[in-house]
Amino acid sequence: MYEITVKTHFSGAHFLREYEGKCENLHGHNWVVEATVYGDNVNDTGLLYDFQLLKKALGEILDELDHTLLNDHPEFKELNPSAERIAKFIHDRLKEHLVDTDVRIKEICVHESENSRAVYRES
Repeated sequence: MYEITVKTHFSGAHFLREYEGKCENLHGHNWVVEATVYGDNVNDTGLLYDFQLLKKALGEILDELDHTLLNDHPEFKELNPSAERIAKFIHDRLKEHLVDTDVRIKEICVHESENSRAVYRES
């Protein structure tokens, strides 16, 4: 099995509803996102999937979130935009980009800080 990972970032603000603590207040993060895909075979060029195509797809998804109040995004109007839910949102959107390929998503990792991250893996 082969796997590749791309890493990028976006900036966004959020707050957590029905949470008691600092995160109930509006605050922002410079989110770091890692997307790892995997598959059994490489193509004739020796690539599982082109890094540039994966970065482009991830970039299109993150452009929706960059420099926004995440709570205003349709996905998070009723659900808290926690790192966990952001990771699942990115996963689900990236999966749409990969539908006609032989690669699958291993995991999406969302870092809200240097020391805190959430990972979503489809079961």
